[in-house]
Amino acid sequence: MAVVDGGEGPGAVAARLTGRPVSGERARSGGLAEVTLAGGPTVMVKRGDGPGAVRAEVAGLRWLAAARAVPVPEVLGHDERWMVTELIRTGRPDAGAATRFGRALAALHAAGAPAFGAAPPGGPRDAWIGRAPMRDEPGTDWPHWYAEHRVLPYLREAVDRGTLLPGEAAVIERVCERLPELAGPPEPPARLHGDLWSGNVLWGADGGVRLIDPAAHGGHRETDLAMLHLFGCPYLDRIVAGYQETAPLADGWEERIGLHQLFPLLVHTVLFGRSYAEQALATSRNFADM
Repeated sequence: MAVVDGGEGPGAVAARLTGRPVSGERARSGGLAEVTLAGGPTVMVKRGDGPGAVRAEVAGLRWLAAARAVPVPEVLGHDERWMVTELIRTGRPDAGAATRFGRALAALHAAGAPAFGAAPPGGPRDAWIGRAPMRDEPGTDWPHWYAEHRVLPYLREAVDRGTLLPGEAAVIERVCERLPELAGPPEPPARLHGDLWSGNVLWGADGGVRLIDPAAHGGHRETDLAMLHLFGCPYLDRIVAGYQETAPLADGWEERIGLHQLFPLLVHTVLFGRSYAEQALATSRNFADM
């Protein structure tokens, strides 16, 4: 049985947090492990990446679940360092499941949020997106909130690290200045997954889709869709079609995809380096002088 920092391995964690004995465990990458409870199911055990990460993820999962739209793994137990959730058995992507997922994603967004940047109930304002810190600070105006709390913090971090030059950063700052005229018609705050790349979309063996690893917050619904486009997703055209059937997007949404991609591109610039900085710059140049 693997032993992690503090002398406690995933099996011991699962036993402590669920109150049930364990009959086996299997390590996975990324701080994950599958643990089989004695006489019961196999569960997923995950170690948080930083302070508040588990609390933020648990609050996000429960907030998404409360919308009764796209299923998420049930949280079976957690503390400040670890969480235990239902294990999702995966299958193959399916066109019909993609259409249903698009409809359900529209319903999730429509469940709404108190404000742009609103944290899930019980979640910390100092949250995470992947392994990057993310501040959930409420705001009422999406263009200004998005610039101040999503784009500019990671832009400054990238410049401080030398991954972006100050002259390059000026191009992205110009886009932030122009966001009020580029953002399209006003939208109410949506209930976002917040980190909706294809790896966080699980195609279940039962034909349904589940969402994992949220960075949930109140935001613009086009942001989730833009992230699906950024990193690709099976049957993306069917997902969008299902979404449009349920809650049609405002005219011009496809032209705005790049605006919403600036946030994840700059997060990836901070985490992974220059190649993502080049993508962020190329995207920004398309909007800086429109």
